[in-house]
Amino acid sequence: MPDRSDTVDWRAALRDRGYRLTPQRELILAAVDELGHATPDEVLAKVQETASTVNASTVYRTLEVLEELGLVRHAHFSDRAPTYHSVRGHEHFHLVCRGCHSITSIDTAEADPLVETLRARGFEPDLGHLTVFGQCADCQGGSS
Repeated sequence: MPDRSDTVDWRAALRDRGYRLTPQRELILAAVDELGHATPDEVLAKVQETASTVNASTVYRTLEVLEELGLVRHAHFSDRAPTYHSVRGHEHFHLVCRGCHSITSIDTAEADPLVETLRARGFEPDLGHLTVFGQCADCQGGSS
């Protein structure tokens, strides 16, 4: 469960945009934090462990609002629903193994050479939505 200072930040971000931090929104934010990377259905299952009356449409609408407010982000790890994660951790992008489907979070600083190349072309990248697909070392047979 998030600590009190995180909850205050949520309330301020929501209030500044004319929203309240309802119990459902708080449960959904806490579920995203706890799960790390989760689809809306995974968030729903987690929330329903404590609030069985929360439905899928509430989760989907709330995730959209929370992303608009900058409290969560999404990435696409497959052709399924987007996967959401909290922005309160470090800014990162993702490596997804096509073999074992593992997801590795990579600090955006590791992409600095790519970012500089893109900026030189007049393009400002949004690495928080970046997902790179490939094969992890284990699926390559242990080679790097």
